Amino acid sequence: MEKTKKNTTRNIIISVIALAVLVAAFFTAYQFLRQRGAEGAKTIHIDVIVGSETIHSADINTDAEYLRQALEEENLVEGEEGTYGLWVIAVAGRTADSGKEEWWSLYKNGEFSMTGVDDTPLADGDIFEYRLTVGYDESGY
Repeated sequence: MEKTKKNTTRNIIISVIALAVLVAAFFTAYQFLRQRGAEGAKTIHIDVIVGSETIHSADINTDAEYLRQALEEENLVEGEEGTYGLWVIAVAGRTADSGKEEWWSLYKNGEFSMTGVDDTPLADGDIFEYRLTVGYDESGY
C-alpha cells in the first residue's frame, strides 16, 4: 500500500511538472511568433463608419506598437476585457447595441482584420476602419 501511494504521488508530481513545462513552451513560442508592430513614431489613419456615413476620421501620431494603445491614447475605444483581450463595444462615442445584433468590425488596409485590437500590429501609414456591423451569421461575423 505504501509503495502505491509513493508511485501515485510521484506520477502526480511528474504530471504537474510536465504540464508546467508545456505551458511555458507554448507561452514562449507565442511570444516569438506573435506579429510585432513597428517601433518608433508612426502615423496611422482611422475611419469610423456607421451605415454609409463616416462619423469620425483622424490621423493618429503614435509610438504604440499595437492598435489598442494608439486608440486608447486618443480615447476612441471602450470595451470589456475578455479571454482574447478587449472586446470593443464603443468607438468614437458610438456604442454597438448587442440587442440589435450590432458589433464593431475592424479592417486594416482594406481587409477584414483576423486579429483583435490588442494583437493588431502597427506600421507607419496603416489605414484602419471600424465599421458598425449588424447581424450575426453562422460564422460569427
